Amino acid sequence: MDPLEKHNHTARRKGTEFVLTGIADSPELQAPLFGIFLAIYLVTVAGNLGMIILTHLDSKLHTPMYFFLRHLSITDLGYSTVIGPKMMVNFVVHKNTISYNWCATQLAFFEIFIIAELFILSAMAYDRYVAICKPLLYVVIMAQKVRWGLVLPPYLYSIFVSLFLTIKLFKLPFCGSNVISYFYCDSVPLISLLCSDTRELELIILIFSGCNLLCSLLIVLVSYMFILMAILRMNSIKGRYRAFSTCGSHLTAVVMFYGTLLFMYLQPKSNHTFAVDKMASVFYTLVIPMLNPLIYGLRNKEVKDALRRTFTNQCKIFSLAFHVMCSAYKLNKEDDNTQPCCASSPTLIQSVVPCMWNINSLTMDRTHTPGV
Repeated sequence: MDPLEKHNHTARRKGTEFVLTGIADSPELQAPLFGIFLAIYLVTVAGNLGMIILTHLDSKLHTPMYFFLRHLSITDLGYSTVIGPKMMVNFVVHKNTISYNWCATQLAFFEIFIIAELFILSAMAYDRYVAICKPLLYVVIMAQKVRWGLVLPPYLYSIFVSLFLTIKLFKLPFCGSNVISYFYCDSVPLISLLCSDTRELELIILIFSGCNLLCSLLIVLVSYMFILMAILRMNSIKGRYRAFSTCGSHLTAVVMFYGTLLFMYLQPKSNHTFAVDKMASVFYTLVIPMLNPLIYGLRNKEVKDALRRTFTNQCKIFSLAFHVMCSAYKLNKEDDNTQPCCASSPTLIQSVVPCMWNINSLTMDRTHTPGV
């Protein structure tokens, strides 16, 4: 075998497994950090999965805004799941290793979801622009075909960019240390482990990252510039407040997400350290996906009303199923003196009573409330 080929073969063989350093080296912090990030991840899964299901089930949330919100929740849930569970393993094992193939897979999926989120946030900004600046044509402009036209290209583009960058990076030989000074497989720490000249790869990553960030941010800024002009032209203070309140949740999500990314990319080289990058990455990969459904849920009356309706409907279904089960049981009873199932199942009765009470309360409210 040629010496150069032998060197490359050895370099690639050494790169079949990596070691992730994680967030903190101190053993005393492992258990508390595991508990904190487990709680964050569980809230993230519950919030985003709940938002996806709720916007699908409730017919009143079948609007363009909630269509985009559903896809925002999909991307949030996607990249937090790609990062979170593997990161938490680092807190409970002595040596956190990740295989060569899984490292490439993690990087690819992370880039797919993070790039898609950039353009979904910009699509949501355009949606708010149409809703405020062209309210009479909103339903026509934001038709279903247009919505999918704003969502599908970002997914396809992010898949293309992710596969291109991941394949290009992992085709190069790794040598020397196999320790990644990060809590997941990211392109920047991986480049430092490459043997060959990385200037071309670094330039490609910089161009794609800059274009993705700046293009999506430009759409957001232009959309909000027109929104601000439209709000300032309104004579009614109540109208201004209502228009601005429809953008409040999205604006909060945009400021948090883009603010974190701009902080990472625009800080001076002298202050640019992996420790600072780690903290910023933790915030936008784990904390922001947890906060987004809370921001849209707690600040949005329509979401809270939809959650209440969905819960009430589930209670009605459960109550109906319970009564059908009791009726069938009584019909099959041979001994008339035996207690019916409803009397012999106090635990089940206790679980159904609150739902029945809520349903009865809602019925009475509708009966006695004028205009309902």
